[in-house]
Amino acid sequence: MSEAAHPPHPTPRDYWLIAVVLAVITAAEVAVAYIDFEAVVVPLLFAMAIAKFVIVVGWYMHLRYEKKVYRRLFYIGLVAAPILFGVVL
Repeated sequence: MSEAAHPPHPTPRDYWLIAVVLAVITAAEVAVAYIDFEAVVVPLLFAMAIAKFVIVVGWYMHLRYEKKVYRRLFYIGLVAAPILFGVVL
């Protein structure tokens, strides 16, 4: 892959922005945990956990800059692990 086709890596400012976003989501998770209505709490916490996972994998692990084959292998594992867990359980 040539340098021209490679997207630019995040700057330190981008990392700080992502860290702030993750901190805000974490604060929201703590606030949501105090809600007494469990039918709302569980889906909200699950959605925020998925959002944080996507942010960490995409930015801090640089998955978005990797070759497509590596991303596909990661996604296969991401889908296969819960299935395997369910089968073993």
